[in-house]
Amino acid sequence: MKESHEHVHHHHHHNVTLTNVNRAFVIGITLNFLFVVIEVITGLYIHSLSLLSDAGHNLADVGALALSLLAFRLMKVKSNKKYTYGYRKTSILVALFNAAVLLISIGAIVYEALHRLLNPEELPGKTIAIVAGIGIVINTVTALFFFSNKEKDLNIKSAYLHLMSDAVVSLGLVIGGIVIFYTNWFWIDSLLSIIIAIVILLSTWHLLKSSLRLSLDGVPEGISLDDIKATAMKVPGVAGLHHIHIWAISTTENALTAHLVINNNATNEQEKIIKHELKHALQHKNIHHITLETERENEPCGKEECRD
Repeated sequence: MKESHEHVHHHHHHNVTLTNVNRAFVIGITLNFLFVVIEVITGLYIHSLSLLSDAGHNLADVGALALSLLAFRLMKVKSNKKYTYGYRKTSILVALFNAAVLLISIGAIVYEALHRLLNPEELPGKTIAIVAGIGIVINTVTALFFFSNKEKDLNIKSAYLHLMSDAVVSLGLVIGGIVIFYTNWFWIDSLLSIIIAIVILLSTWHLLKSSLRLSLDGVPEGISLDDIKATAMKVPGVAGLHHIHIWAISTTENALTAHLVINNNATNEQEKIIKHELKHALQHKNIHHITLETERENEPCGKEECRD
């Protein structure tokens, strides 16, 4: 039985260029922190609970962006004797943490909204609308920095969702501020907060499921075991593929280990060609690190090992 470790460093998936991502995160963190300061100062000055609670929500997002930036930098740390994959897994854990923070933020928004719905307070609608309008601009502009790469990496998607949800919250506050200014219907602010929380929940749920599955070493989204087997069987000389394990090393890289069964009459040179062709085919299936243990059709295989 021959053991082959094919580690495919698929640099195409690193077209999520670290320089651009670093710049996007730094700009996002800086602008959003400045907006938090503006909200806190204004909220304290006009005694606006909605602005102060939104400032707390935005501060949590600044922390989440900082953690995402840290995760990206840790992904570049080289592997060592204790961490043979380096610290790439931190990108998955941070994405999971960010999803949890978003859910906690939703809970805080709903709690505050219900409290204010029962006890509406007089609010200066014009000031709230102006400050929230600044928030829409800041969050939308910074979110656009992540737009082109948001489907390539879970952490970038997390950052994008954070910023866009903040923009939606700010939009709600603008609408609420305008309505309050003209009608003095202070309960509108609470109703809009609840609607906004539902919108954020819908966008966060998929992120939570994806990051949780990857943190538990589940098969990454978009990859099917049946499809991997079918791909292998299309390679001439392959008699079977079993004992397959697929998991995510980071939010951008996936790994696979499997037993590759090769035709009995294949020569050693043909075996190399078969593995090379299979490796190339799996690259197109978004798998970058491949470890194959090869065996012949007539070689005995333990019952446990041969299970799919």
